[in-house]
Amino acid sequence: MSNHYFQFKQFIVQQENCAMKVTTDACLFGAWVANKIEKLKLENVLDIGAGTGLLSLMLAQKTKAFIQSIEVDEQATIQAEQNFRQSCWSDRLQTHYSSIQNFTITTNQQFDFIIANPPFYEHNLKSNDKQKNMAHHSTLLSLDVLMNCIKKLLSSKGYFAVLLPYARADYFLQLAKDFCLVEKMNVKQTPNHSYFRSMLLFRMQPVHSIETNIVIKQNNDAYSFEFSELLKDYYLYL
Repeated sequence: MSNHYFQFKQFIVQQENCAMKVTTDACLFGAWVANKIEKLKLENVLDIGAGTGLLSLMLAQKTKAFIQSIEVDEQATIQAEQNFRQSCWSDRLQTHYSSIQNFTITTNQQFDFIIANPPFYEHNLKSNDKQKNMAHHSTLLSLDVLMNCIKKLLSSKGYFAVLLPYARADYFLQLAKDFCLVEKMNVKQTPNHSYFRSMLLFRMQPVHSIETNIVIKQNNDAYSFEFSELLKDYYLYL
């Protein structure tokens, strides 16, 4: 059974009411993105599919931006609000209980940075748990709909980043053909595993793109140097 909370160096994530718990790959994604944008002078950030609010909190720790999050699950929205209130960045964090489709229609805002950890699976077997299905499967948000929303919400000089299964990265790259890929980082659990996640960073303006790789743990079960460097400002024992 998952813990009801996850303790970081500067904040706590309560998660008992969220289908999507704190995961290692989500923490890696948040730290990777925060490392990329730490020196950018961002004003407005949007977190699509906030869940516990983990990614918003990780970015709040490294930037001075005002961060808004969208969450379609009511219990997760309440949990994210609780986590935001208990952090020292509560004045820069806001949640919206809404689908991203509805938010896109009703807002006139554009954002300097958009981050998303979208539902991973389409046309896969689902559980009997409606909340888990919303979190893990694209029952309410497909990747093409997500991409259309990002196009409308991102400023002309903005960036966006997504975390995806490795096998779906090429498909998303086709959907994002109107943007320029800044970096694609492929993730392995250990040197002996196959890649299982891809972290993609895009912007509208032309840029030389790179592809990199990272291993979470070495074969001796210790975190890799690269992983430790990214997470050392967040994980308690790094």
